[in-house]
Amino acid sequence: MNMLFIAGPAGSGKSLLTSTLSTWIERFEYSVCKVNLDPASELLPYVPDVDARRYVNARELMIRRGLGPNGALLASMDELLNYVVDIKTEIEDCRADYVLVDLPGQLEVIAFRLLGPRLLHELAEGSNAAVIFLIDARLVSKMYSAYSLLLLALSTMYRLNLPMVLAVNKIDLVVDLTAYSDRKLYEKLYEVLPIYKLLSEYGECPSIIASEGFLSTSISIQLCEIFRQSIKPPTPISAREAVGLDSLIAEVENVVATYKEG
Repeated sequence: MNMLFIAGPAGSGKSLLTSTLSTWIERFEYSVCKVNLDPASELLPYVPDVDARRYVNARELMIRRGLGPNGALLASMDELLNYVVDIKTEIEDCRADYVLVDLPGQLEVIAFRLLGPRLLHELAEGSNAAVIFLIDARLVSKMYSAYSLLLLALSTMYRLNLPMVLAVNKIDLVVDLTAYSDRKLYEKLYEVLPIYKLLSEYGECPSIIASEGFLSTSISIQLCEIFRQSIKPPTPISAREAVGLDSLIAEVENVVATYKEG
C-alpha cells in the first residue's frame, strides 16, 4: 500500500489535488482510498472514504469547550490521536493500492505540534509512505518567497521524518499551459519562477542572489547551497488541469525507493 500525505500551506490546493490525483490514478485501474484528516474542513471536492470528522469535529469542539477556531483545531488534532487505531483500521479495510491523506490547511498542527508526526507515523506504519509538499506557484514568483517556502518545506521534512516530494501547484495561473510543449514549459517556468533557478545545478549561488537585496548575503548564499543539497527542483503540476501528475507519481516512487535503500 502506498500512502501519500498531501501537505502544504493553506490554499496550496491539497484537497483539489487529492480529488484530481485519485481520479487520475483510478484511470490506470489502481484502487484509491481518500482520507480527510482535517477535523475543521467543511466543503471538500471529493467524498472521503475515511473521514476524521466522524471521530472529531472541530466546530463542535469549539462550541463545547468555548474555544476559538485555532484552539479548537489544535485540540481536535490532539484528540484525533485517540482514534488512530480506528482510522488505520478503516484505511486498511479499503484494501487500496494508494491512500491519499488530505492534511489540514494549517500546516503547524501536523508538522510543528508534538503529536502531529506521531499521528502520521502510526498511520503510515507498514506502508510505503511519502509526503507531497505543495507550494502555490504564485507564492514563489519572487526569490525571497522561494526562500521562505523552501525553509518551511525543509523544516517539515525534518519534523515528519518521511521522504518528501516538492510540487509547485497552480502553474496554470502563471503560464499558459496550451502554449508550450513539455520541454518549453519547463524553460518558461525557469524564467518566471525563481525557485527553479535557486535549485538548479546551473549557476552559482552568489551570482543568483547578487541582485536580490537580501538582509544577509552570506547567510543567503549558505542557504542556497543547503537547499541544493537537500531538495530537488519541484515537480510542476496543476491540480485543476490534471497536468504533471505522471511526473509527480514517478517522483514519489523514486524518493520512496531511495528512502528504503538508505
